[in-house]
Amino acid sequence: MKDTALSEIHAALGAKMVPFAGYNMPVSYQGINIEHQTVREKVGVFDVSHMGEFFVTGPNALSLIQRVCSNDASKLEDGQAQYSCFPNEDGGVVDDLIVYRIAAEKWLLVVNASNIDKDWAWINLHNTMGASLENSSDHYSLLAIQGPKAIQAMQSLTQENLSAIKFYTFKMNTFAGVENVIISATGYTGSGGFEIYCKNTQVAKIWTKVLEAGADWGIQPIGLAARDTLRLEMGYCLYGNDIDDTTSPLEAGLGWITKFNKDFINSESLKKQKEIGVSKTLVGFELSQRGIPRQGYAIVDAQGNSIGRVTSGTMSPSMGKGIGLGYVPMALKEVGSQIHIQIRNKIVPAMVVKLPFYKK
Repeated sequence: MKDTALSEIHAALGAKMVPFAGYNMPVSYQGINIEHQTVREKVGVFDVSHMGEFFVTGPNALSLIQRVCSNDASKLEDGQAQYSCFPNEDGGVVDDLIVYRIAAEKWLLVVNASNIDKDWAWINLHNTMGASLENSSDHYSLLAIQGPKAIQAMQSLTQENLSAIKFYTFKMNTFAGVENVIISATGYTGSGGFEIYCKNTQVAKIWTKVLEAGADWGIQPIGLAARDTLRLEMGYCLYGNDIDDTTSPLEAGLGWITKFNKDFINSESLKKQKEIGVSKTLVGFELSQRGIPRQGYAIVDAQGNSIGRVTSGTMSPSMGKGIGLGYVPMALKEVGSQIHIQIRNKIVPAMVVKLPFYKK
């Protein structure tokens, strides 16, 4: 089990620590509902240093990224980021990721913690063009500072004008007294804010300064449990739940990051799938009665016949009702479609709704 550079600090703060993706991670500090509310209303800081970082450099860097990624990275300029995925050769997804263009010949790929080894093997397997690859996952830390007060709370830590960093762009600047930090206007919560990339040796200093600077704004450390409820309220996919090696990006509603103006792994098959049409699709649903949908529960019709499966579910802290994502036949994809969730021995009615669940 690996520790992040901040594991001892989390334990000292009273965090409940759990194994996650091979790392000892803080799942909660004060409790999921209060942490969730802090991010929605104020500002919170997450240690998500378990995520993976691959640097791709050299004259063939873009060529490799275009080959392994579904989205079109040639559209990016320096300082821009892009959500993308690695399609596999069987119609599924190896991982979803964020692609950062630092310079024309220097790129950063940020991948899911549970897939670091798999992704590293995959990108190396397809690096026939000889791009330079460096797996820096064990040397980099990542803090997510999220919430509507993030800009005001963090502005004192940098000369960079944080309000001018547009969504899915980034700057490299001094932050909390540490030089060459990546300040990225990205996140997994839907409440705005930043993600800060730095070396492991620098992160304790930044963490301390972030909590000091944010004190007047009500900042709190936030665990992975609230990260999951926050992303689910936005309808964001989680790898291993809503997308995996068997789910097509088109079925998962990720057609917007699947660009057929270039060749990428399995693009011909996915193009055909787009032309023919998919048979199932990922939808968001709300329970019409009390209950909590969980990953793996069956989605059924009124007679109890299985028609799909729940991929993510929770009791929404913001809305106070059961919400979830799941795959259903195309005939039931429209907003307002009535479905049912098998919760133990009870069939609970639910309705397909427009994402995101949480409206600011």
